[in-house]
Amino acid sequence: MSGYLLEMKGIAKRFGGVAALDGIDLAIRPGECIGLCGENGAGKSTLMKVLSAVYPHGTWDGEILLDGKPLRARSVRETEEAGIIIIHQELMLVPELSVAENIFLGNELTLPGGRLNYPAMNRRAEEILRELKLPDVNVVLPVKNYGGGHQQLIEIGKALNKKARLLILDEPSASLTAAEIEVLLTIIRDLKAKGVACVYISHKLEEVAAICDTIVTIRDGRHIATTPMQEMNVERIIAQMVGREMNQLYPVLEHEVGEVIMEARDVTCYDVDQPQRKRVDNVSFSLRRGEILGIAGLVGAGRTELVSAIFGSYPGQHEGEVWLEGQRIDTSNPFKAIQAGFALVPEDRKHHGIVRDLSVGENITLSVLQRFSRMTRIDQSAEVLAVNAQVARLALKTASPALPITALSGGNQQKAVLAKMLLTGPKVLILDEPTRGVDVGAKFEIYKLMLELAAQGISIIMVSSELAEVLGVSDRVLVMGEGILRGEFVNQGLTQEMVLAAALGQGQAAQLDTTPA
Repeated sequence: MSGYLLEMKGIAKRFGGVAALDGIDLAIRPGECIGLCGENGAGKSTLMKVLSAVYPHGTWDGEILLDGKPLRARSVRETEEAGIIIIHQELMLVPELSVAENIFLGNELTLPGGRLNYPAMNRRAEEILRELKLPDVNVVLPVKNYGGGHQQLIEIGKALNKKARLLILDEPSASLTAAEIEVLLTIIRDLKAKGVACVYISHKLEEVAAICDTIVTIRDGRHIATTPMQEMNVERIIAQMVGREMNQLYPVLEHEVGEVIMEARDVTCYDVDQPQRKRVDNVSFSLRRGEILGIAGLVGAGRTELVSAIFGSYPGQHEGEVWLEGQRIDTSNPFKAIQAGFALVPEDRKHHGIVRDLSVGENITLSVLQRFSRMTRIDQSAEVLAVNAQVARLALKTASPALPITALSGGNQQKAVLAKMLLTGPKVLILDEPTRGVDVGAKFEIYKLMLELAAQGISIIMVSSELAEVLGVSDRVLVMGEGILRGEFVNQGLTQEMVLAAALGQGQAAQLDTTPA
């Protein structure tokens, strides 16, 4: 006996003529947590879809052994019955069903006669949520009543209910707060102590270093290294991922900040479900030409609501004025905002950034389709030239722009959304969590692009939950808390502690930027 719970040997997977995986090996013991690391498009999610039979046996080459015996699963149900459970990057919850119904989805408890045993399911769901430190969640309410962080933990609860022997977590902390991430890591440690094996995929390498025993690095579909975590650190993981040493995470490029180009005046947003509650309360700020303005704050601070209102995409009632180059402009909907010179890369690319049924190229040109229209047809030659230029500009990894957008990794989908908005030629570019789900190499490319755009005179508003990122690229920082503007700082000598203190409503006044507009 090898002592391994599971072994993957020589796994190869092709899409058309493109090799997504080329001879990958991976082995994991009971109670071990493997950090699967690689850049966007390296093949991490593809490898896990092979393991969990999203890509069934027969659609790939190689061998999978479970307890030393061949595993030839042809459906996800078969791998789940074997104890292999995957938590996908994209949540697999049914919004209209209750929390308990989602946790038991496909594994419902029944009474004699086939009726669902709701009391038993509700009790078990409450037990699971207590383990997840979510005792305040009402398990009989629809899951849509809860935010993204809670839904991610409910998804994990669904996996725990299936008695996993091997748990695969694909970007599980993307929408979690710092406190929720700590709960997640504690849960994984408890599972490891019980002999459950885990594969952890995350671009937050500090989490990988904190929880994983072994690092498996893949690059361009090939196995690069398997290394004990005790011999690694975050810098070495990055070097293995990108194939080079990265001496700095944030590029340096001088750019001149000019006069005020945009003003938001008295912006107020009301909650969609509770219109009497303000999500943004009378916020005003200015933006200068060629400036990168970071907006920081804790979860629920109102950052996304603020920029959505400015762009005309906030779904609820909102009010306020937007001025551009000294003129009040109409941004009552995204089309008018784009015409005025605004562009927005949204936080949730799955629902608001891409059209899943279209190709990569069709997604990129969607916002400027009229540019290629010739009476009743599209000038496909001109469209292809524009798409290829954007693919090259953003180093977007795709075998062909004709591929479905869903065939790309999450990070490359994000680049496609960014390419789409840059084609509009914006004066003001709003980036809401632009590097969420993006690897360190691609993050560096996005930061560099932001600085290049700023040097060209484009003004950028960046919302980010990562304080290091805000401080790494911003010229000036706004800090929001509970819907109000709590601080405005020039980014000189600014620290994460100062920003956090302002977000919590402590000590911000001493650091308030009083530079005249």
